[in-house]
Order: sequence, then C-alpha cells, then structure tokens
Amino acid sequence: MLLKWTSKLILKNLIKAISYSLSLIIVFTLFNSPSIAVKTAMTGDYTQDTISVVKSLQTAVDTPKDSPNKEEIRSEALILITDYISRYRNRGMVNKTQSFTTMQTALNAMAGHYKNFASRPLPDKLKERLTKEFSLAEKMVLRES
Repeated sequence: MLLKWTSKLILKNLIKAISYSLSLIIVFTLFNSPSIAVKTAMTGDYTQDTISVVKSLQTAVDTPKDSPNKEEIRSEALILITDYISRYRNRGMVNKTQSFTTMQTALNAMAGHYKNFASRPLPDKLKERLTKEFSLAEKMVLRES
C-alpha cells in the first residue's frame, strides 16, 4: 500500500515538474526572441531617410521590365515603403510637411500598384509620375531642413 501511494505521489510531482518546465521554456522563448519591428532601415533622421528612400525606390522604378530579380526588388520596395510610412506617419512635426505628403502620395501609388497588380510591371505613366514626385519630395525635404 505504501509503495503504491509513493509511486502515485512521485508520478504526480513529476507531471507537475514537467509542466512547469515546459511553461518556463515557452515563456522564455517568447520573450527572449528578437522583435521584428526593431529591424528597420530607417535612422530616425527624416531628411536622410527621405533621400535614402527616394534613391532606393527610384532604382526600383528604373528597373527594366524583363529584369530577372524584379520580384525581389518589388518585395524590398514594399518593405521600405511600409517602414517609411510606419515611422513618419504619426509624427506631427513631419506628417504636416509638403515633402511628407508628396512622398506619401507617391508611396501609396507605388505600393497600390505592386499589391494589386503583382505580376505586371509599372506602367510608363506611373513611372513618370513617381519620378516627378520623388524628385519634388527630395527638393522639398532639403529646403525644409
């Protein structure tokens, strides 16, 4: 009888120990992993980030239609657009400037085309518009700083 009772007690405590161990492992892995939101190409300097984004996206706009890495360029452009808008959309000192509204208009048009027409290249009219807006935003941000 005593042997049966002690084996049940040991089994019960072993199950508790295993469940506590697993819960600790899960908690530590969840809170110890790096956050995706931390990884960004933005420096926090609005002028510098705007010029950098303009140059990178202008390269994406100028990429030929038959480029072998157009899917990679498209996905990198979408990530860059999301980073830029996420970083500066809620900043009152930035989001009221003409350079930001011009950039936001251009970025929305580019991202909209990439998301809605994923297999199609940028049309020539959109390329011209994006080039003009990027150039204008770059001039404005340099003037505003």
